[in-house]
Amino acid sequence: MRAAAINLKTAQDIEKLRISGRLAADVLAMIGEHVKPGVTTEYLDDLCNDFIVNTLQVIPANVGYYGYTKTTCISPNEVVCHGIPSTNTILKDGDIINIDVAIIKDGYFGDTSRMYYVGTPSPEAKRLVNTTYEAMVAGIHAVKPGATLGDVGYAIQSVAHREGYSIVREYCGHGIGKVYHEQPNILHYGQPGQGIKLVPGMVFTIEPMVNAGKARVKELKDGWTVVTADKSLSAQWEHMVYVTETGFELLSPWPEGTGEYPEI
Repeated sequence: MRAAAINLKTAQDIEKLRISGRLAADVLAMIGEHVKPGVTTEYLDDLCNDFIVNTLQVIPANVGYYGYTKTTCISPNEVVCHGIPSTNTILKDGDIINIDVAIIKDGYFGDTSRMYYVGTPSPEAKRLVNTTYEAMVAGIHAVKPGATLGDVGYAIQSVAHREGYSIVREYCGHGIGKVYHEQPNILHYGQPGQGIKLVPGMVFTIEPMVNAGKARVKELKDGWTVVTADKSLSAQWEHMVYVTETGFELLSPWPEGTGEYPEI
């Protein structure tokens, strides 16, 4: 891939992306208290839609995207990504879920996701979620001018592999701005020093999907939902990152802080 294909962002672009990223994070902060045993993923999606449209007064980016009909992707347990909210999916105690939201404000996209516990998670589930968060943070901390995308991927996979987990390879992070998904693709595995060099002005998501079992995944017949082939648990976190002159800036920080999770 040629670096020239990557759309570097101006200072004005970055200011807009700070706003869209933080608005997307606001949605995830709002929905947390509603993640409880007995609720459906459709109910959570409806709450997110109402908050995006009526409270934030911005556009839910996923609605209509390649025919997708929901506001969020909600992926419980063995669902790796792109889980479709449904009245048939009722959350139960011990579940883990990822909620992925994207919005558009003034033509700029905000895209972020995070994990939630439904009731009390098992120690194994909590270890997977915490490790996946640590892997994302390691990837973010590898971002600086002159580093490579291979450095970022290697940092992520090193954390996951340390715990005996696997990295999903079929899905990756992506450039973002006035376009939802643009170059570069951000793989969550790699070798140090390989791949595109990072330069100031790049903006992309880092969103590792980590499986407790094997890396292999499969897409269900609905054409969206991706699950682990071995039915093992999967976790994912996602942030938008801007390559600055000296390192990185998080464009989708949590408004309430990171709580029990380490600061980024």
